Amino acid sequence: MTGETFGRTADGETVTRFTLVRGPLRVQVLDYGGIVTAIETPDRGGRVGSVVLGLDTVAGYETKSPHFGGLIGRFANRIAKGRFTVDGHAYALPINEPPNAMHGGPRGFDRRMWRVESVDDAHLTLARRSPDGEEGFPGNLDVAVTYGLPEDGTLRIDYRAHTDRPTVLNLTNHGYFNLAGEGAGDVMGHVVTIPADAVLETDATQVPTGTLRPVAGTAFDFRTGMALGRRIRDGDPQLAFAKGYDHCFVLRDADGRLRPAATCIEPGSGRRLDVATTLPGLQLYTGNNLDGTLIGPSGRIYRSGDAVCFETQAFPDAPNHPGFPPAVLRPGERFASATTYRFSLA
Repeated sequence: MTGETFGRTADGETVTRFTLVRGPLRVQVLDYGGIVTAIETPDRGGRVGSVVLGLDTVAGYETKSPHFGGLIGRFANRIAKGRFTVDGHAYALPINEPPNAMHGGPRGFDRRMWRVESVDDAHLTLARRSPDGEEGFPGNLDVAVTYGLPEDGTLRIDYRAHTDRPTVLNLTNHGYFNLAGEGAGDVMGHVVTIPADAVLETDATQVPTGTLRPVAGTAFDFRTGMALGRRIRDGDPQLAFAKGYDHCFVLRDADGRLRPAATCIEPGSGRRLDVATTLPGLQLYTGNNLDGTLIGPSGRIYRSGDAVCFETQAFPDAPNHPGFPPAVLRPGERFASATTYRFSLA
């Protein structure tokens, strides 16, 4: 493991970038936001390159980043109108994606410094206490996240948490993948498979309506593999609301075991990504809001459709839907989840 200074925050805190290496896989992580800034892996020609989008400076991640590679919490995705109730107590959160709360608020977990709890050549554990009332959420929440390379080609992220008051929790990593390489252009040719028979229907603000919509016969049927661009322009209001894919797929067999969540193959480079998770949902997002204003480490501009995100998580707005898998953590309970990203050649 190597650690090097990446820069300083606006508050003057030193940000360190850690590099984890095992076999052909090289992963870089910041102690600011738990941000994965690079995942380097070879293509079929042996050429090594990063397959995630990112930025060059701490300031960029503080002020401009659309959560590139970030550790998202306390509650990933949307909470309708920033309001929820736990045990009869109502809570109001800052509205940072009107009219909803998004990704833990204006200063969610990916915009906070984390403490290095342990580190070696192939593992990094970051931890922090999110104090009672931070971004409107109740309870002191202690979180630890381990980034590990357990075998050649595999990045595993383990999340653990406990609280002293009932609270809501939804943790994920927001990697923006382009298996052709960072800055290589759009991902519409990436072939994606998702083992899900239903997707959560949303309203016009992209909050779930509560309806689980069958994917059969729709642009959301990725069960046998489909290029992202094949049906992204279908005249489905769901796609129009999001300007592309930005939807939570209901994964099969959500019993807490690590199981397949997605496969992605980029035909040109030959790179393949297999995602597995213990969580019930997978948010598929095609970088619809990248608007050409950000420039990556490659010196290339990022535009809409230049990345695909596979955000393993609880269902969006789960606190407001009793029928969804619960996303409440109580004192005495220990939250634990895991997601793996395995890189290989197709």
